[in-house]
Amino acid sequence: MKKPRARDLGILFSGVPGFYNAITDVPGVTVGYTTLNDKTSTRDGGQVRTGVTAIHPRGINETMQPIWAGTHRFNGNGEMTGVHWIEDAGYFASPIVLTNTHAVGMAHHATVQWMVEQYHAQFEGHHYWALPVIAETYDGVLNNINGFQIQEEHVRHALNHATSGPIAEGNVGGGTGMICYGFKGGTGTASRCVTIGNHRYHLGVLVQANHGQREWLSIAGVPVGQLLPEAPLPSRDQGSIIVVIGTDIPLLPHQLRRVAKRATIGIGRNGTVGGNSSGDIFLAFSVANAMPMPGAAPVALTMDFVNDEYFDSIYEATCQAVEESVVNALIAAESMSTVNPKGKIIPAIDHQALITAMRQYRHLPE
Repeated sequence: MKKPRARDLGILFSGVPGFYNAITDVPGVTVGYTTLNDKTSTRDGGQVRTGVTAIHPRGINETMQPIWAGTHRFNGNGEMTGVHWIEDAGYFASPIVLTNTHAVGMAHHATVQWMVEQYHAQFEGHHYWALPVIAETYDGVLNNINGFQIQEEHVRHALNHATSGPIAEGNVGGGTGMICYGFKGGTGTASRCVTIGNHRYHLGVLVQANHGQREWLSIAGVPVGQLLPEAPLPSRDQGSIIVVIGTDIPLLPHQLRRVAKRATIGIGRNGTVGGNSSGDIFLAFSVANAMPMPGAAPVALTMDFVNDEYFDSIYEATCQAVEESVVNALIAAESMSTVNPKGKIIPAIDHQALITAMRQYRHLPE
């Protein structure tokens, strides 16, 4: 059965979404998941509620190509690999993989192996190297994170089974065991259409939402975190959020870095202040300006890019899509019991209670 999304509940957001209202509205982008949700205990007494999310910015191609990108770190208690090269060179050439904090090494190892096999001729013939983008958030409250459950085959499955079109949200992929504003969180996505001059573009967002305190939560301007039942665990921001922004707008790396910064405002609309223990790390990429890897390209390169004077609509779309992605993650998530501490329930946000709270502020029609 198809899960409802925020708009299905009547929640109003600004901007015009793409057809799927997902990061896959950006041409070429595909997303794959591996979800591990074993309700039985493992040998060491833990439970497995974790996974892997894989994003291919231009799908799975026969050759590596630079993907122009920029990053921003709002609060740095987290990890995203490959960002040093993005900062210096302005591109990456790998899939993007999201998982849990203690699986970054395995995800990196498996993604490098996948790349070497997928692009064998380039690695063998041109001495290419792999600096994949791997990012994480901490799921140790709901998952036996110290059991190191993510293995190479789980990463490969997500990489090999990425699809376009509508994608799942909530307790899927890397977002399986995440908590957001004291509710069950996880994976969320949204998109916006952006018209610049005579061209219509798409900007899509995927988040792995694992951040925020209950009392901070605001949805479409309504302080619902103060109106809904208290959180089952002490209110403390001890998670993180990864935001991936993709677009087909032709942008230079320094422009994409500026777009990535706007994710700070997008997550702020839902109430977070970027707590001390939160890793709030953002990546923005463009699928435009496809060309060979620099080692195989001519001396002089030409790139299209949008005039900075037309950026306000891009910034606006970014903030809107990030805000909605977080809410979609909350709406799609399902309640889950805790592993550490044991015996608690992290509830999914109650849809009817949320609608009632929104109506209390006259946000939704009766």
